[in-house]
Amino acid sequence: MASFSFSAGNAAKLVRIPLYAAGRLATVLIPRSPDEWVYGCGAGIGDGALALWNEAAARHPSVWLVGSDREERDAAALGIPTIRRHSVRGFWRTARARVVVVTHGFGDVNRYATSGAFIAQLWHGIPLKRVGIDSPETVQLPVALRRLPFARLVRAVLRLAYRRTTRQIDLIPAASHLVRGRLESAFSLADNHVPVTGEPRVDVLSQGDAAARRRAARETIAATVGDVGDRRLVLYAPTWRDGDPDAAIPDADEWEAIIAMLDARDAVLLVRSHPLGAGRYSPPRPTDRVRMLGSDVLTDVTPVLPGVDVFLTDYSSLLYDVTLIPLPSVFLAPDLESYVARRGLYGTYADIAGDDAARTWSEAVAQIDAVLADADVRERRLARARELDTVVHAHRDGRNAARVHERIVARVRAGRRAR
Repeated sequence: MASFSFSAGNAAKLVRIPLYAAGRLATVLIPRSPDEWVYGCGAGIGDGALALWNEAAARHPSVWLVGSDREERDAAALGIPTIRRHSVRGFWRTARARVVVVTHGFGDVNRYATSGAFIAQLWHGIPLKRVGIDSPETVQLPVALRRLPFARLVRAVLRLAYRRTTRQIDLIPAASHLVRGRLESAFSLADNHVPVTGEPRVDVLSQGDAAARRRAARETIAATVGDVGDRRLVLYAPTWRDGDPDAAIPDADEWEAIIAMLDARDAVLLVRSHPLGAGRYSPPRPTDRVRMLGSDVLTDVTPVLPGVDVFLTDYSSLLYDVTLIPLPSVFLAPDLESYVARRGLYGTYADIAGDDAARTWSEAVAQIDAVLADADVRERRLARARELDTVVHAHRDGRNAARVHERIVARVRAGRRAR
């Protein structure tokens, strides 16, 4: 499983400073086209970028910038034209594009050619953990550099560079006014750059009827992890820990308790490890009660959420997405104090997880078992989800991508008139 840390990423940024400077000079000389768009997504062919592509690509000359053979194949299966983002053509198309669409960072496209474009940063989930400049991890240095006398100065330079970079973002959609405040703070943006349009990435959870969404989701799950029949599904999605191993990987005894509960309730655990995480979730013995649903087998998990019956996480932003369905959630946070001290949260953990978040697998297994066995317990968890949904989602009509497209087009036209 791939791992990544901000410290390693920041070290790479420092090395690449001359390339950024050269790219900025090139974009001053290369004229941008009136209407070309380029798309990229750090998680592959999916997420909000795919939702916006499906809404807008037919109306503008568009291409998707990819970084791997798999992304190229996935795009081809959907009829999406691609160019390698790190190629000369990838640089040229990014430098020529009027609109650049990303979901993670400027590296989703050709990072050296974004200056001067209209940047639509769709992001990849409502943040619970602090992100961007709100988190000290964003400007963290490798351990070897932290001990040097100029480390504080380097972090200050990184912080300044980060602010200058994020202020190039022209639009980042917010799910609600609550979320809007978090994004404005994290990316140092003014109100007019963060409209409350809803997130394109979750349109799939609101389009059509609930029965059809669940049926399609179960079919995709079965095609990905094998037949699950009518068994109830528990989705476990631990979040990224900045390159450190996941804190809640079960030991042998915990795996046995998990499998015993799944057997008793005729359920299956789907493990969705974070694509940038570290550590392996592997039961000590073969069992069809535990299936891996990582990004290596399913790029975008959002469309399959309606096929799940219980959601288990620590701090994943999926906890907000599942409220649109809604799903009952169970929280497992064995490293709560250390994680909060390192990353920080927006609000408190109890605001989201309540006062009964599990700290051990034994507690989590008992809570999942109760949700699967007791209709009243399930309904209480669903009530929590519905309450959270009213706070974080202003739109539930499946038209978030349409609203984002309309905002981008209006802003680009206004910019042309201003010139």
